[in-house]
Amino acid sequence: MNDNPLARWSVLILVALMMFFAYMFVDVMSPLKSLVESSLGWDSGVFGTYAASEYILNVCGFLIIAGVILDKLGVRFSGVLSAALMVVGAGIKYIGISDWFQTTSLCQWLGTWWTSMPASAKMASFGFMIFGCGCEMEGTNVSKILAKWFKGKEMALAMGLEMAIARLGVFGVMWIAPIISAKFGSSVTAPVGFCGALLCIGLINFIIFGVMDRKFDSQLVEAGLASEEKSPEDEFHVSDLGAIFRSKMFWIVALLCVLYYSAIFPFQRYATNFFEETLNIEAASAARLFSCFPILAMILTPFLGFFIDRVGKGASMLLVGSVIMVACHLCFAFLLPVFPYKWLALTIVVILGVSFSLVPAALWPSVPKIIDEKILGSAYCLIFWVQNVGLCFVPMIIGSLRQSTGGYLVPMIVFSCFGVLAFFFSILLKKEDRKHGYGLEEPNIKK
Repeated sequence: MNDNPLARWSVLILVALMMFFAYMFVDVMSPLKSLVESSLGWDSGVFGTYAASEYILNVCGFLIIAGVILDKLGVRFSGVLSAALMVVGAGIKYIGISDWFQTTSLCQWLGTWWTSMPASAKMASFGFMIFGCGCEMEGTNVSKILAKWFKGKEMALAMGLEMAIARLGVFGVMWIAPIISAKFGSSVTAPVGFCGALLCIGLINFIIFGVMDRKFDSQLVEAGLASEEKSPEDEFHVSDLGAIFRSKMFWIVALLCVLYYSAIFPFQRYATNFFEETLNIEAASAARLFSCFPILAMILTPFLGFFIDRVGKGASMLLVGSVIMVACHLCFAFLLPVFPYKWLALTIVVILGVSFSLVPAALWPSVPKIIDEKILGSAYCLIFWVQNVGLCFVPMIIGSLRQSTGGYLVPMIVFSCFGVLAFFFSILLKKEDRKHGYGLEEPNIKK
């Protein structure tokens, strides 16, 4: 079935749209940070804790369990479960920030402990935790789906297109969230509810994908390319996790991943407020400015995937992407405050988008080259788990630094340091590839 271009690209659209909706929901409150603080009584520290809550349960071990579920029960079950978790988490978060929740006895009880964090933030964070479990699990699930459906074909291109579509969600929500909020009288709940409804559509997408994937599996069995019962050698065992943890390449990739993304995703949470203060502009204008961040990434990533499929040079792209990211954050820290021009900010944002194209386009298609297919889902989940450790604590650190220093200089320097470390791990990755011949610099499509 995956030999049919229409079928495999339809699968890509179905799963990519869910990640598009998920990325919208992740950042739906980012362009509304000032409004959230004024209407809900949050401060930068509370906002940072809320942003970190998306990753807390994943760090506590859920992603490890998710990897086992994915490899034991397959992409269909994992896909629907992940989508359902996102919908449930979104619903809880919506309740937490709604006006009527403030009058409930639950809200009053939540306000009696840890009084530095408002009850609305506690409830929203709880929902964001559940959503985060589904979102990160779905991210790994989508990677395994594309590796399955595009094996021996345009895998890097497919992964690049999926990332591009997902990042379009960041662009869209930076424009849509302020508009919806303004239409409903400076409401925080309206844009959150809108993005939550889109997640329900994503859940339907995965149900449709499940039907297609079941037919694909039956065709593989009929063609003798797979069996209904896995042999003991092909069956996933929990003990296989040890092989992943003992892999030096796994740790290099995982640490490179956490360092790089810790300088990207937490920055997204504060970017609108950073431009708002640095350029002295309104929040809506700042959000529209930052919305350009994923645009070049969205355009370039599929082309980079096409290039990797046919030419290779994935490890080299990781090096270049890390260098660009360091340069951009240093410009945010030292150059933009001295020359607070919109055109300069836009230029840096767009260049940062180039980095956000190079690294993910090269990183994710490289994992199947270093990890056995039967434990690929667990490997992706464990990489995401390590990544989530950084994504959990970094927003809280940045929020605390922002609160204590009253500015963004120190946070931007911290982001730059993450990039420097990612650069050194990129060098180490390329060295190991040259030594052991994993093929990270080679094309995916074999002639």
